[in-house]
Amino acid sequence: MSSKKDSLNLWTVIGLIAAVAAVVASVTTALIVLKKKEKEDKELEEYLDYSIQ
Repeated sequence: MSSKKDSLNLWTVIGLIAAVAAVVASVTTALIVLKKKEKEDKELEEYLDYSIQ
């Protein structure tokens, strides 16, 4: 019975680590997408400013 409980605890820890990794990956991806959008918006604004002049 003890080895079954140890196995369950091991899988619980692995599951928690996987969940944390998924959250970190999601946040990182969201930040990268937002930074890229900001950069594209800034480049578009600069292009439009220069094209008007």
